[in-house]
Amino acid sequence: MTDHLDISRYITSQRLSLIKQVTHLAAELGFPACLVGGFVRDALLGKPVNDFDVVVEGDATKLGRALVKHFGGRLTVHAPFKTATWFLPDPPDDFIDLISARSETYPEPATLPMVKLGSLDEDLHRRDFTINAMAIRLNGDGAGELVDPLDGHADLKDGLVRTLHPRSFIDDPTRLFRLIRYAERYAFDIESGTRDLIPSALDYVDRLSPERLRHELDLVLEEENYLPMLDKLWAQGILPQIKPALPFDEGARDRLQCIPLPLILNEIPQARDRRWTAWLMGLPEKNIRALAKRLHFTSDLLKQSIGASELYKTADSLVGLRPSECVARLDKFPGESILVALSCIPKMLILLQKYLVEWRSVKPHTTGETLMLKDVPFGPRIGDILWRLRAARLDGEVTTDAGEEEFLDEMLKDLKHRK
Repeated sequence: MTDHLDISRYITSQRLSLIKQVTHLAAELGFPACLVGGFVRDALLGKPVNDFDVVVEGDATKLGRALVKHFGGRLTVHAPFKTATWFLPDPPDDFIDLISARSETYPEPATLPMVKLGSLDEDLHRRDFTINAMAIRLNGDGAGELVDPLDGHADLKDGLVRTLHPRSFIDDPTRLFRLIRYAERYAFDIESGTRDLIPSALDYVDRLSPERLRHELDLVLEEENYLPMLDKLWAQGILPQIKPALPFDEGARDRLQCIPLPLILNEIPQARDRRWTAWLMGLPEKNIRALAKRLHFTSDLLKQSIGASELYKTADSLVGLRPSECVARLDKFPGESILVALSCIPKMLILLQKYLVEWRSVKPHTTGETLMLKDVPFGPRIGDILWRLRAARLDGEVTTDAGEEEFLDEMLKDLKHRK
């Protein structure tokens, strides 16, 4: 008897209506359509469903253009793979991935595959693990049918992550990272034959492009269970293959532990970058720059990682300084560097809290315009005077606007006297 799955049990009515629209248009184009991969896996496990990958036996980009024509939104096309992402008109940040069923061949290990349009069966056989090689038919006579040619459902029940063929990790070493992610996320075992394939693929990890390698590490750092994942990636020899070295010692682990993931989904990328910053802050700047080049960090992530590294290295030098001296040093750091240091360096906790909550917002009442009215010429001197007034406020030399006026008049008299 063929298993069936009622998708309405796992998604909202709004999402169900959307899937029906996609399915109807696919049928009009003559494309059999299925939900595949993560949706099926998580639905069968009774877990929240977040992946909505629709595979069609046909050109998914054609379906995407039809969806935009009928319902609006916008389409991003990935031409080499004949896939597309349809971004909905409402809500505008929601999307559905549209995938052409295809077969793949790898000309070289760790490179992107060459693809050819194919059948659903070929598409499921090209995937990474049996638990991700299942589909639910959305249209036609078999609507609702579970398609499971590789017994992924049985592996789900047994709690096993199993690869599809002996060259899987050599063809695509990103699967090594996904292997550990799925095993730790679901508390599954790695099937013994799959585990035996890991050592022979390790030499290919560092052949991965910066974008693909960084993407896999980003996904790990976005997981709730990321620390055990990193532990296993290190223990299995996968992380040590990355060059230049991406160390994962006790200090890095302790710092990473200090950065929680938010409950709000759109804040996860920011938290992920804070985890990167915490991970790397024990390294010298030159090492961070080398890793940033290898992994194609954004300029913001590079800046905040270097800033956190400097704070980590110079934390002791801030002890005992006047507030104005601390502010003069801390103002040059990105705010994210300071937030990570606040979380990861206990001895800086109180000082950095005072900076963020109190000192950073202290400003003089006087403005540059005020100084020009007092015949201070436009130029660097205005900035110097405003900083001296701010420092006086920070250090308690000035506590009121009237006191600041008196302090300023004395400064200007002294400057005139020096001339």
